[in-house]
Amino acid sequence: MNLIRPMLRVPLLFLAVLEAFAFLMAPSIGQWLLRGAWPAGLAPAALLYASILSLSLLSLGLYSRRQRARLSGVLLRAVAGVLAGSAVAGLFAFLLPWLSIERGEFLLAAVVSVMLVSATRIGFDRIVDDELFKRRVLILGAGRRATSVLKLRRRSDQRGFVVHGYVASPGEPVAVPADRLMEPGEHLLAYCRANEIDEIVVALDDRRRNFPVHTLIEARLGGIDIIELVDFLERETGKVRLDVLNPSWIIFADGFRRTAWRQISGRIFDVSVSLLLLALVWPVMLLAMLAIKLEEGPAAPVLYRQVRVGLEGRRFNVLKFRSMRVDAERGRAQWAAKADPRVTKVGGFMRKSRVDELPQLVNVLVGDMSFVGPRPERPEFVEGLEQRIPYYRERHAVKPGITGWAQLCYPYGSSEEDAAEKLQFDLYYVKNHTLLFDLVIMLQTAEVVLWGKGR
Repeated sequence: MNLIRPMLRVPLLFLAVLEAFAFLMAPSIGQWLLRGAWPAGLAPAALLYASILSLSLLSLGLYSRRQRARLSGVLLRAVAGVLAGSAVAGLFAFLLPWLSIERGEFLLAAVVSVMLVSATRIGFDRIVDDELFKRRVLILGAGRRATSVLKLRRRSDQRGFVVHGYVASPGEPVAVPADRLMEPGEHLLAYCRANEIDEIVVALDDRRRNFPVHTLIEARLGGIDIIELVDFLERETGKVRLDVLNPSWIIFADGFRRTAWRQISGRIFDVSVSLLLLALVWPVMLLAMLAIKLEEGPAAPVLYRQVRVGLEGRRFNVLKFRSMRVDAERGRAQWAAKADPRVTKVGGFMRKSRVDELPQLVNVLVGDMSFVGPRPERPEFVEGLEQRIPYYRERHAVKPGITGWAQLCYPYGSSEEDAAEKLQFDLYYVKNHTLLFDLVIMLQTAEVVLWGKGR
C-alpha cells in the first residue's frame, strides 16, 4: 500500500514484528521469573500488553523510516515508549480485573521489555548498516536528473537501497563522477544478474532519444524491477521531488484520488474524534484561556482568528489561542519565525505543546479543516507562492489539517524555500492520503509534541 512506503520497509516491518513478539512474551517471562513456572497458555493480558507497547513505539516514530536519531536517541525513545506503554497497560489491568495480571509480573514484564527492545534495536542498527536488507539499484542515466540520487544525503533517505552505479546514455552529458559509471554493454539483463541488481531506476534527461525499450523489456521480463526516477525518489524520501517532477506524472500517476467513500469516511472520522477530544481537553482549553488572561490582563483577547486558504482555494477563519502580542503584525502579514520575539511567554509554551491549536477542533467540526492535511496558509502568502513555486496550488486539492505529513518530516519553516520543501511532502500526502495513513500520522504526531520537533 502507498501509505506504508514512507513509513515501513521490509527491515522496519521485520523489526516491528520481532518487537511485538518480544512484548508478547514479556509477561510470560515475568511470570516465570516471579513464580518459577511458565504459564500454560497465552493470556489476553499478554496480547493487550503487546498491542499497547507496539502502538506506543509507533506513536514515537520508532517504526518510521524517517527516524533520524542516532542509536542512543533511538534507545532513549524506545525505553520511554516501553515505560509509557507499560503505564497505559497497567491502567487497563487495574480497570479490567479479569485480565488477572499481578503487580510483580507486570513490573518484571516492563523490565524484560526494556531489555529485549534495547537488544533488538542494537542488533537492528548493526544489521541495517551492513546493508543486509538494502536493494541493489542501477541508475539508467548519468545526467542532471540522475544527480538527484547522488544528492540524497540523509541516512533515512538511503536506508532502503544502495546504488551499484550509473549507466550513461549515448549523447547524454555526464554529470556524475567518472568512478560511478558502469558499462553493462548490450546485455543489460545478464549484467544485472551477475551483479545482483534488484532494480533499475530510469533517470534519463531525454527519453525521446536512445531510449532502450527492448533492453528494459528484457530486463523487466527477466525479473528485474524497473521504476521511474520520480516514483523512486517518492518511495525512498516520502516526498514528491519538484526538481524532477513533470505535469504528465501527476496526470498519469496512481494516486491523487478523491473518492466519495474517502470523503464520507473522513468526515465521519473528523466529527467523531473532534467531539471526543473536545470532551477530553476542555479543561486544558480553560486553563489556556485563564493563563492568557493572567499574563496580559482581563481585557486581552483569548482567541485569534486569521483568514487561511482551504480546500480548492476557499477562504475560512482559522481559530487559535492567541500566542503573540495583540500588535504582532502591525498591519502587514509576516512569516512566523522559530524564535519569534512577538510570542508571549504563555504563547511559547502553548506553541511548543500545541495547545494553541486546540480551538481548531471547532474548524474540523464545521468542516473547514480535517485532522490531517497540509497546514493552511494565509492568502497573502499563497498568492505569491503559487506564482513562484510550481504545483503549489495542488496542495489545496484536500482539506487543510491540524497536523500533516510535512509537519512530521520537516522542521519549522519560515521562508519561501521552506514552503517549497514542505510542498514536496504535502504533494506526497495529496497523492497517497487514506484514512489509515491519517491514523498513522496522528499517532506519530505524538512524537512531534513530546520531543518538540517541527511546527
